[in-house]
Amino acid sequence: MNLKESSRLYNGKSETLAALTLLGNFAVYFGSLAVAIAYVQLWYVLIPALLVHGFAGVRLYVLQHDCGHLALWPSRRANERTGLLLSTFTATPFKVMQYNHNLHHAHVGELDHREAGEVYTMTLKEWQAAGPWRRLYYRVYRNPLVMIPVGAFWTYFIRYRWPKNTRKVGVAGVLLHDALFLAYFVALYLVAGWAGPLVLFAGIWLAGMIGVFLVYLQHNFEGTYWAERGERDFVLATIQGSSCLDFGWVFDEAVANITKHDIHHFNPSIPSYRLRQAHREMREDFALRRIGFGEALHSFRLKLWDEESDALVPFPGASVAQGAGEMPRAA
Repeated sequence: MNLKESSRLYNGKSETLAALTLLGNFAVYFGSLAVAIAYVQLWYVLIPALLVHGFAGVRLYVLQHDCGHLALWPSRRANERTGLLLSTFTATPFKVMQYNHNLHHAHVGELDHREAGEVYTMTLKEWQAAGPWRRLYYRVYRNPLVMIPVGAFWTYFIRYRWPKNTRKVGVAGVLLHDALFLAYFVALYLVAGWAGPLVLFAGIWLAGMIGVFLVYLQHNFEGTYWAERGERDFVLATIQGSSCLDFGWVFDEAVANITKHDIHHFNPSIPSYRLRQAHREMREDFALRRIGFGEALHSFRLKLWDEESDALVPFPGASVAQGAGEMPRAA
C-alpha cells in the first residue's frame, strides 16, 4: 500500500466524534472563561485559567479549519454551518479563512507563491539584493519576540477584520462576522463588566500567540522543502515541507493534533480527531520525520531560503548551533 492509499484509511468522518469533540471543547472554553472572569483578581487562578482558555481557543480554530476542509462532519452543510458558528469565538472570518487556506494548501512548498503562506520567507538572493530598510523590516518581522506577540495581535484583532481576498469571497460575510465578534465582547461586558471583555481579549491574544508559534514551525524548520513551480514534487512539498511536532500527546490533544501537519497537508480530508492515530500507524510503514522541542526552538534561528543549498539558513554572518539531532528526510 502506498502513502496515498494508506492515508485514505483515516478519511472517515464521525458525527459522534465530531459532536463530542465540539461539546467537550466548548465546555472547556466557556468553563475556563468563567473561572478567569470570576477570579480575575487572583493571579494564581487567573493565569492557569487563561492558559487553558487560550488552548481551548486554539482547538476551536483547528476545528474551524477542519470545517474549511469539509473534514469535521460527514455533511458539507454541517461543516459550513459549524465553521461559521466557530468563527465568532476564533476571531477569524470563516469563508475568507477557507479560501486563503486552500490557496496555501495548493501552493505549499512553491517558491513562486510564498505569499500564499502564513509566514513570509525571503530567499538569500533577495536578502543580498535588498536595501537596508527592507532588511531591517525583515529582521524585525522574523524576530520571534515580535512575530509571536505582535503578529498575533495584528492578525486576530486587526487583519482579520478585513482579511486579504475579502472582495473575492464576500464582503457581507466579513462585515457580519465583525459585527458578531463585537457583539460577543459587548455581551460579556453586560454580563460581567469590564472583566469579561478584558479576559476575552487576553484569551484570544494568548490563543493567537500559540497559533503563530505553531504556524511558524509548520513549514519553517531545518530540512524543509521549497522548489520552483515546475519542479515542485507534491509528496516532498507536503511530507518533507510540513512538520510533525513531537511535544507529547498532551500537547497534541491541547491543539487538536494540528502538530501532525505533514499528514494533514498530504491529505487534508483526515479529520483532526484521527490525525494522531494516522501518524502513529503510518510511521510503521513510511519515513515520517518528527521534530522535538529543542529542534523547534532552533528553527526560529533560520531566516532565509538558500536556493543553492536548498535549505533554510540564518542571516549571513550569524552563528547557529546545530538542531537537536539529525533526522532523516522524508522520502
